[in-house]
Amino acid sequence: MAGEDLLSLDRQVCFPLYAASNLLNRLYRPVLTQFNLTYPQYLVMLVLWETSPCTVGELGQKLFLDSGTLTPLLKRLAANGLVDRQRNPQDERRVLITLTQQGHALKQQAAIIPETLASQLQLSVKQLDQLRHQVQHMVALMSHALKPEQS
Repeated sequence: MAGEDLLSLDRQVCFPLYAASNLLNRLYRPVLTQFNLTYPQYLVMLVLWETSPCTVGELGQKLFLDSGTLTPLLKRLAANGLVDRQRNPQDERRVLITLTQQGHALKQQAAIIPETLASQLQLSVKQLDQLRHQVQHMVALMSHALKPEQS
C-alpha cells in the first residue's frame, strides 16, 4: 500500500458507517413522523415490543445508550402515553419501563415501517439480511474491543 494515504477519507471504515447511519436516520424520519416517533424512540419501542417490562439499564445495554440519553427520551415516550416509568418495587434504584395499551397498539400500526424502508433502499430481503449480519458482526467486534475500557 505504498503511496496510499491511510488518512484519506475514502480509506476509513468509520466514515461510510457514519454516513450510512446519518442517511438511514434521514430515511426513517418522514416514516416515523407519522407515528410521532424519533429514530431513538423507535429503537426503544422495538426493544419494548420484544421485552416489556424492561429496566432502563437493560434498554441501555441493548441500544448502546447511557441513562443520561435514555431518561429524557423515555420521559417523552411517557408524556406521549406510550410507556409507563416506575420504580421497581424489589429494587428502588431501578426504573421499570412498561408499554401502555397505546404503546402495545402502536406495534400493529408500525409494522409498515420495515417494509417501507426496505422498498426505499431497493434491496432484496437476502441482501438486507446479509448487510444486517455484516453490520451486527462489526458491532460485536467493536463492542468486544471496548470491553476493557468499559470496566
